[in-house]
Parts: sequence; C-alpha cells; structure tokens
Amino acid sequence: MAKTALLFLWPCAFSLVPVYAFEACPECDLLLNPAEPEHGDKAHCPRCGYLLQRPHKHSIERTLALSLAGLILIVPANLLPMIAVKLLGNSQDGNLWSGVLALFNEEMWAVAVLVMLSSVLLPLVNMGLAFVISLHLFIKKPSNYLIFWMRWYQHLNEWAMIEVYALGIIVAWVKLADDADIRFGFGLYAFVGLLIVNAMLANELDCYTFWQRISQLSKK
Repeated sequence: MAKTALLFLWPCAFSLVPVYAFEACPECDLLLNPAEPEHGDKAHCPRCGYLLQRPHKHSIERTLALSLAGLILIVPANLLPMIAVKLLGNSQDGNLWSGVLALFNEEMWAVAVLVMLSSVLLPLVNMGLAFVISLHLFIKKPSNYLIFWMRWYQHLNEWAMIEVYALGIIVAWVKLADDADIRFGFGLYAFVGLLIVNAMLANELDCYTFWQRISQLSKK
C-alpha cells in the first residue's frame, strides 16, 4: 500500500521546529514532514496528489550498469558516421561533431554552442557523473565530493537533451528521403542505443535513494 507524506498539524508548531525540518511540495508548496517510504512504496502530497518520492529497488546497481553502457555507446555515437547522403552524384557522411562544425562554419554561433552542449558535452558529463556517484555508493566509498557531484548532476540533467538532436535527424531524413539516397551508419545505431540507455537511466536513478545513501556515507 502506498504511503503518503503527512502534513505537520498546527501552524503554531512552525515556530518551535526549524524550517529545514520540513519539505515543500514542488507542485503546490505545501510544507510536509519528510517522508521515508520504503522500496516499492510511494509518497504523495496530501493536498494536490503530486508524487513526492518513489524509491526504486536496486537503483544504484542499475544506474551503475546503465551509466557504464552509456559511456561506452557515447564514443561511437559521436565519432562514427550516422547518416550518409548521396545527392546528384555527391556523397557525404555526417556525425554529431560534423553537424556542430557545419553550424560554426555557417557562423550560427549560438545554435552551434547550444547543440554542442545539449547533445554532446552535457550528456557525456551527466553519464560520467552518474557513473562516478553510483560507483562510490556501490562500493560504499565515502568522498567529500559526492554531494557536489550529485547537485551538479541534478542541475545539468535538465540541459542534456540528446532527444532534440534525434528529432533533427528525423526531420532531415523526412525532407531528403524523396530527393536523395540516405544510408544509416553504425553511429546512428549507437546513438539510438544511447537514447534508450539515457531514458532508462533517467527512470532508474532515484535521487531519494542516492541522497539517503550519500548521507549515510557522510556520517562514517
């Protein structure tokens, strides 16, 4: 049965208890007593029903495996040709970096930097952070940087959007399908695998479990 986070009872108790002893619902800002659901349970806000916490079983182990797979896939996804286009007798291969360089050559600096950060660099940094954090938690090795790494992972995770690049590939394929001969390279298959791994990683990395384990290691 799902567990629900409980609201503190009386407003007058607010003056007797430190503010940091409560948690605010991200949806309606209701102050709540910190919930401690077990694996498989859920904690919902009693006012708006927002899902506050849902601890995952084996979150650390799965995050470690998925982040390692992502770091392996990100190399061919960035370096190997993704699409080969043959138009009017001319053939040209393209990968992630060639798209960024083409934008720079067209003097579209802002778009080039945005694509490079959201589709290349930030996914790599995020995968690396997820791997390092989950590895430390898996082997139960304390580190003074764990809190710093976890905060940066949560901040940067919103900007790592390789799905946007995937939409660009689909749009380009639809537009050129009738006029050119398009062939998919191994880089595209690695990129699709990276998309799947990234989506699974976002689902399996349970921030509540990670912060709880980091707190336990910090006390050692």
